[in-house]
Amino acid sequence: MAILEVKGITKRFGGLLAVNKLDVTIEEGEIIGMIGPNGAGKTTAFNMISGFYEEDEGRVIFRGEDITHLRPDQVCKKGLARTFQVVKPFAQITVLENVMVGAYNHTADERMAMNRAREILGFLGMADQAEQLASSLPTAGRKRLELARALATDPKMLLLDEVMGGLRPTEINEMIGLVRRIRQQGVSLLLVEHVMKVIMSLADRIVVINHGEKIAEDVPERIVQNKAVIDAYLGEVKTSAGS
Repeated sequence: MAILEVKGITKRFGGLLAVNKLDVTIEEGEIIGMIGPNGAGKTTAFNMISGFYEEDEGRVIFRGEDITHLRPDQVCKKGLARTFQVVKPFAQITVLENVMVGAYNHTADERMAMNRAREILGFLGMADQAEQLASSLPTAGRKRLELARALATDPKMLLLDEVMGGLRPTEINEMIGLVRRIRQQGVSLLLVEHVMKVIMSLADRIVVINHGEKIAEDVPERIVQNKAVIDAYLGEVKTSAGS
C-alpha cells in the first residue's frame, strides 16, 4: 500500500521551472533514494511535499489523504516529518530541549515531551549529550540532533535531505545503521543524498531528477548502468571522486 503519492507536482520561480510534473510513489516500509546534480530540483520537491512551498500544479497524497495545501505544521501532525540540508538547531538551548520541540508536535505535556525526547536521544546514542548546549555539538552531532528532532514528532514517514553530508566515513556507516533501525520501527523514508554509498546501501529504488524532471526510476543495480543517469549525474560524481 502506498504511503506517499506525489502526482505531477510542478514549481516555477519566475521564469525558472524548478520541478516539472514529478511523480513518485512510495510504499509503506520502503526507502527511496532521490539523486541528481546540484540544482536539479530535489530540495524544491522536498519543500513542496512537506508544505514549505505551494505547488503550482499537482497533488501530494499521504496515507490516502490529500495534503497538497496544508501548512508544514499540519503536514507534520499527519505524520510526515523532514530534516533540512542546512541544519539549524536552537543553538542556545540544550540538546534535550531541542528534541522536546519535536515532541510537542503530539503533546502539550512537558513531562511526556521530555520522556519522549530522552527516549529518542537514547535510540540515537546521544543520551550522554542531553544537557549540552546544541551549539557545542560537532557536525555529526548536529546532524543526529536534526534527525532526533524529526523522530520526536512520531513520523510515519521521514524525508531526509542530505543527512549524511559532511560526515566522515565512520560517521556515515553509523548513520546508515541508524536509518536501517528507523525503517525497522515502521517508518518509510525518502532520502536525498550525494553520497552514492549511502544510496546504494539503503535504497530499495532510486529516483533520478535532472533539470526538474524525473529521468529514471529503478532499483540501484540498474540505475548505475542507466546511460542517461550516467551522463546526467553519475559521471559527474565519479569525476568528483577521482579529482
